[in-house]
Amino acid sequence: MAEFDLVIRNGTIGTASAVFAADIGVKDGRIVAIGEKLGGGDEEIDATGRLVLPGGVDSHTHIDEPRPGPTVNADSFASGSASAAAGGTTTVIGFARQGRGESLTQRVAEHHERARRSRIDYSFHMILTDPTAKMLAEEVPALVEAGHRSLKIFLTYDGARITDTEALRVLAAGRKLGALVCIHAEHHELIDFYKTALVEAGLTLPKHHAWSKPMLVESECVHRVCKMAEALDTPIQVFHVSGAEAAEEIERAQKKGLKVWAETCPQYLVLTTDDLDRPGFEGAKFIFSPAARTGADQDVLWDAIRRGIIFNVSSDHAPTRYEGADGKLAFGPDAPFTKVPNGIPGLATRMPILFSEGVVKGRIDLQTFVAITATNPAKLFGLTTKGTIAIGYDADFAIWDAGKPVTITNDMLLHDNDHSPYEGMAITGWPEATYVRGKPVVVGGKVVAPEGYGAFLPRAPYPLIAPRGVFPTPFNPVDGVLVDR
Repeated sequence: MAEFDLVIRNGTIGTASAVFAADIGVKDGRIVAIGEKLGGGDEEIDATGRLVLPGGVDSHTHIDEPRPGPTVNADSFASGSASAAAGGTTTVIGFARQGRGESLTQRVAEHHERARRSRIDYSFHMILTDPTAKMLAEEVPALVEAGHRSLKIFLTYDGARITDTEALRVLAAGRKLGALVCIHAEHHELIDFYKTALVEAGLTLPKHHAWSKPMLVESECVHRVCKMAEALDTPIQVFHVSGAEAAEEIERAQKKGLKVWAETCPQYLVLTTDDLDRPGFEGAKFIFSPAARTGADQDVLWDAIRRGIIFNVSSDHAPTRYEGADGKLAFGPDAPFTKVPNGIPGLATRMPILFSEGVVKGRIDLQTFVAITATNPAKLFGLTTKGTIAIGYDADFAIWDAGKPVTITNDMLLHDNDHSPYEGMAITGWPEATYVRGKPVVVGGKVVAPEGYGAFLPRAPYPLIAPRGVFPTPFNPVDGVLVDR
C-alpha cells in the first residue's frame, strides 16, 4: 500500500518566505510531508523543471451574481471556477448581494445554491445595500457566525451605494462582530456631477468614462473611509486601489498604525486610459471602476506592492459579454459610457499576468508573487488551511511552466465570456496543472474536476482583524463606554 495518495516529485517549491527543491506528499487532501525522496504515492507527478506554487486565493470575484438587467453576469460557478483553476487559482471569495428592502439571509442562501456548481473551494463576502438597524441586529450576526466573516459596502453606484451614516453603522457592526469591512471607495456625488456635465457637453465615448472618474474621486473617498475606520477603530480593506494618490492615502493610514489593508488588480498594473480610446466601440471592453490610470500610476502601484502597502492582488472578475442584448453592446454601438456596464473578466489571467509582468520582468520576486496572490489574501480573510505549501495545509497547488511563452486568447480562459481585455497579450509562464485538496481540476488546459467538487469555506474568528482598542478620544463610540488611555 502506498504511503501517500499523491506525491509531487522534483519540483521547485515557492512560498511567501522561501524557494526550495523538495517533494510533496499528500494524504486525504492535506499536505502531510515535504522533503527529499519521499515514499510512494498512488499517483505520482514528476515536476522536474517546474515551479510548484500554492493555489491562488482570489479574494474579490463577482461570479454568477444576479443583476437587474438587461446585462447579465456571464459566468456560472461552473465556468468561473474552471477559469480560476486554469490560471492557478484554487479558492475564490465571491459576493452574496442584498438588494434594497431584501432579506440578506435569503440572498446568502440563494448564492450558496448557485455556488454548489463550483469546481474549486469558495467563500463569500456579504454586500450590504440596505443596512437597517433591524438587519444589522437580527440577520448579520447569525450570518457572520455561520462563517461569512466579511462585509462589503459601496459608496458609489445607484442601487448599491450607502450613505456615510449607513457606512458608519456597518463599520460599527463589523467591529462588534469580528467581520472585516471591505469598501468600494469613490465619491458618488462628484462622479454624478462629472457624468452629467460630460453628457451635456456631448462627451460620451468610452474614453470619457475615465474623465468622469479622475483619481481625486477615489483618493478623497479612500481618505474619508480611512478616517471613519480610525474613528470607530474598525479594521478595513480598501478594494481595487488604482493609482498613486489612493495608494498614498493607504500608506498614510498604515503609518498611523491603523488596520487598513489595500488590494489592487492586474488591470491597474497593465492597462491604461489609452485602452479606453481604442477604435470604434472597442474601448467599452475596458470600462471598469475605478477607471484605468496612467503608466506613472502603475509604477507607484508596483512600488507599493514591493513595500507591502498593497497587501494582495485580486481579479475583481466581473464578466459581461461584449456582443448581444445582454452585453456591453446592449444599448448599441453608439451608447454613452454611462450606459455601458462596468467590469471585465480576469479569473484565469490574474496570476499569469502578475507572474509575467512581476517576476519575469524583475519588478517583484517569486516570494512576493506568492504572498500577494495566495498567502496574504488567505491570512487577511481567515482561510486558515489555504495560501501556502506547508504540512497540515490543504493540498492546493499549481504546477507552473515558468518559461512558457503564451499569447492570451479568450478560448484558453475557460470562462463563459466572449472576450478578454488581455486578448493578444504576450506573457511568459502558465500553470500546467492545478490541484484542489489533492485532486486535479484543470490539467493541460482541460477541465477534469466535476461541477460541485468545490466546498464552502466557513471562516471562524481570527486575531488579525481584531480591533486595536485605540480611539481618537477617551470614548468608545461603538460600545458607548469610556476607554483607558
